[in-house]
Amino acid sequence: MIYLDNAATSWPKPEAVYEAVSDAIQKGGNPGRSHSEKARAAANDIAAARTALAQLFHIADPTRIVFALNATDAINLGIQGMVKPGDHVITSRMEHNAVTRPLAYLEDASVRVTKVATDPVKGADLDEIRSAICPETKLVVMSHASNVTGTLNPIEEIGAICREHDVPFLVDASQSAGAIPIDVVKMNIDLLALPGHKSLLGPTGTGALYVSERVSPHPIRSGGTGVFSEVRLQPEQLPYYYEAGTQNTVGIAGLCASAHYILERSVNNIYHEEQKMLQHLIDGLIAIPGVVVYGPHTSPRAAAVSFNIEGMDCADVAMILESYYDISVRSGLQCAPDTHRMLGTFELNGTVRVSPGLFTKAEEIDAFIKAITEIVNG
Repeated sequence: MIYLDNAATSWPKPEAVYEAVSDAIQKGGNPGRSHSEKARAAANDIAAARTALAQLFHIADPTRIVFALNATDAINLGIQGMVKPGDHVITSRMEHNAVTRPLAYLEDASVRVTKVATDPVKGADLDEIRSAICPETKLVVMSHASNVTGTLNPIEEIGAICREHDVPFLVDASQSAGAIPIDVVKMNIDLLALPGHKSLLGPTGTGALYVSERVSPHPIRSGGTGVFSEVRLQPEQLPYYYEAGTQNTVGIAGLCASAHYILERSVNNIYHEEQKMLQHLIDGLIAIPGVVVYGPHTSPRAAAVSFNIEGMDCADVAMILESYYDISVRSGLQCAPDTHRMLGTFELNGTVRVSPGLFTKAEEIDAFIKAITEIVNG
């Protein structure tokens, strides 16, 4: 099988990830819940994962990496923990449901949400962001990269605007973390939501939220922490303030291994390799008559490329690719209906999304382009 659905979850994983997961589940132990050797080993795995992630994103204090169930869980903590009725939030028109649905619930609870104009090539409009900020604005939340088109928002420029107006900035890095360089200091990011299982190459069911010194979201869960058991409410020390209950120790051990793998490969190197591959893919697609490619046609971009074949339903194209060519892609709305409304593809039932990853080979891209050409030609 040619796997081109890495925007959903990356596959395969580095061999070190499989080994770390196997080792952790066999070792056992509940971090912080006893003084046993197993518990200490589990706690060490989690601490090592925090340190590795902190290195990847230029975070000085690893305890400000808070582990979550996934990026969606991290985004919910960032949004719900920062916003209350009467507040105002700014976002884009190309967000995943991980952002739009929490905001929709808050709108029903008297929070005002502004969705600024967003270009499918250039991203969110900076002037509209500036104009939308008001005294009630308590958060700006944007994806770093669209999961439909690979469009990159100008995160550094948005971060500078937010810092100028003293508005907290939450970034959804679901399609960029591990594949595109991110520096939370340089980009003025206050909250960074990460999925462990996409370009970070870790297991599913893992994620994290970076919480800067400038913000203190209210926790959305409370419970056992293994330490400070005598305290009536959730202990305010990080990371315990946001981490209630037993962690996904096994998954986090795998994430630690994948983070070290990426650090060794270098995000910058991964980024440049991926951009070349994406350009080869896009050039191949746009050269086929009847194929419409959405979003940027040149670098920089993320590795989510959406297209349609004129006169064909995207679901049919995906089915043909899997059934006849053994190529795995994704079709539909990709959990981002706002993006498809803006692109004009909502009424078309969405797009075909092809998303290569770190382990995709050039010959696999060539085979995919050949398959699309044959489908178009009947």
